[in-house]
Amino acid sequence: MRIALVSEHASPLAALGGEDAGGQNVYVAELATGLGARGHDVTVYTRRESASAHETIRLAERVQLVHVTAGPPAPLPKDELAPYMDEFGRALARHWLADGVPDVAHAHFWMSGLAVQRARQTVDVPFLQTFHALGVVKRRHQGSADTSPPGRLADEVALATGADAVTASCRDERRELVDLGSDPDRIHVIPCGVDLELFRPDAHRTRAEHLPPRRDGYRRIVSLGRMVPRKGIDHAIRTLSSIPDADLVVAG
Repeated sequence: MRIALVSEHASPLAALGGEDAGGQNVYVAELATGLGARGHDVTVYTRRESASAHETIRLAERVQLVHVTAGPPAPLPKDELAPYMDEFGRALARHWLADGVPDVAHAHFWMSGLAVQRARQTVDVPFLQTFHALGVVKRRHQGSADTSPPGRLADEVALATGADAVTASCRDERRELVDLGSDPDRIHVIPCGVDLELFRPDAHRTRAEHLPPRRDGYRRIVSLGRMVPRKGIDHAIRTLSSIPDADLVVAG
């Protein structure tokens, strides 16, 4: 199959740990290389953030990345990218008409879905949507601290109800999608995977040298995530005061 993965702000090549570079970047990179290893031809489309970036880069066997010009070729916060998704979608359509229409377009994040919707005005292609995060959930928990564009919630409803299929990472997200109006029969729950070669109890023992030694009789709590407020590291720190005989290690 020819598969297009559209990830407007989360490039597989981005340095991880920044404000907008984290789990989605890893997810898209691993999905692309995994599909390529299974014999599919995969193209990842992401927004150009540098005028000097090559248009096409080979990521792995049968996997390539295409930088799409949409807005200024410079880094921008993801919450400022929505106005450029129409341009992104037109570029997708041109690319697909020139190089071959994919068997499926898989959008990652809501703005990538907007770009695919725009491309589908010109090119008939099956459309799979993965949100990675829902605006309604972010608004519920962040309130006034939510910096999402004002049209995000309505756009996500349109995507959840208009895509040919939608993936959810857990049953709770599936429930949220049903509440948005998505057809339950078109929602597929696919939990995030784990690289069992990298994450196993005996892996990279030398890295343990960088951790403080365990104290006898103490449990160890590990908090993993980017060092941004919405990841909730502060909750782990506050909770520690009510957990006796435990140490907290924050890894970001």
